[in-house]
Amino acid sequence: MELMVLLNALVTRLLFVLHSLIGVWRVTAVKKEPKYWLLALLNLLLCLETGLTLKFKQGRGYKWFSPAIFLYLICTVPSLWLLEIHHGTQYCGNEPGAVQVNISNQDFNQSRDSSRGSEGIDHHIIQTAKVFVNQLSTICETVWTLALHQTFLLLLVVGRWLLPIGVEITRDQLSQLLLMFVGTAADILEFASETLDIEDVRKNYALINAILAVWTWSMLQFPLDLAVQHIGCKPAASTRRIPSLLLCRYSAELWNIGVSLFIQDGPFFIVRSILMGHFRIFNQMLVFFTAKNILVVTLQLYRLAVITLDFRATILQKSRKGEVSCCPCEPYEASTHATTDQGNEMKELGGSPPKEECQVPSEN
Repeated sequence: MELMVLLNALVTRLLFVLHSLIGVWRVTAVKKEPKYWLLALLNLLLCLETGLTLKFKQGRGYKWFSPAIFLYLICTVPSLWLLEIHHGTQYCGNEPGAVQVNISNQDFNQSRDSSRGSEGIDHHIIQTAKVFVNQLSTICETVWTLALHQTFLLLLVVGRWLLPIGVEITRDQLSQLLLMFVGTAADILEFASETLDIEDVRKNYALINAILAVWTWSMLQFPLDLAVQHIGCKPAASTRRIPSLLLCRYSAELWNIGVSLFIQDGPFFIVRSILMGHFRIFNQMLVFFTAKNILVVTLQLYRLAVITLDFRATILQKSRKGEVSCCPCEPYEASTHATTDQGNEMKELGGSPPKEECQVPSEN
């Protein structure tokens, strides 16, 4: 097992555990009930996954799915739910967004004076840490919750970057996935902060739960890598109907469209439409993001129509001409390049170029 692979796998999961524990600590501090420390036991699942990954996968990732990211969601989302629900009845007395951490020299001097004697420097460090934690506890509750949301989404992107990749995904695909995650994280943060900050929403407990449910549903796209990987097709797939061939060839593009329509922009549009239509809640940002969701959904449906019509037209054209220049069950670029390379190799060896095994379905 490579040292860097092992280091990345362990450090990333350690960051996940630390952030999850911070969330549990905030819940315990806000609720003032030690029983919420039981939420920390969820991290045992992540520890178990770490051991299994190191043993069976040598620290590398899996195809299409990241168990570490999924378990990180399980460990952190409950804490954010409890903080947001409690936040519905607790308001910050300071100015919005003001972070005030005042650790005075007097506090440090007191901790230093109390550490003199036989205990030495170790006790001084412990006392200093206690002072710092006590000052952090005085930060406005809304600021803490927003900071946890922001760091949660940042860690999802950075963690996916640091996690060792499997043999099924290339670095080029990983870079595409990370860029998509950055845009996705920004949209999700806008949805959570913009809707939950509305005063009328905070007065409706059921509405808060519905918004958090949609937010949780949108987070489920992060453990999946289908957005940059095509599904491998067997030769038998060539005899299937056009919808199956379309899914086989454009699996990544169709997954992106499905995520936008059913996991992110579609649900976000429904929630915002209900807020404006049923609850009569209007503000400038709500209207803007609703219009944005409408535009994205329309463009995704247009993209789906373009892909479908272009694929069907290509198959019908090749069927009429009797050409089999590329396999319709594989991505066009990949199959074309592969066929060309194989043909050149056979020509150099004095043989004939290979023929495609896929048969183009008839018009009927």
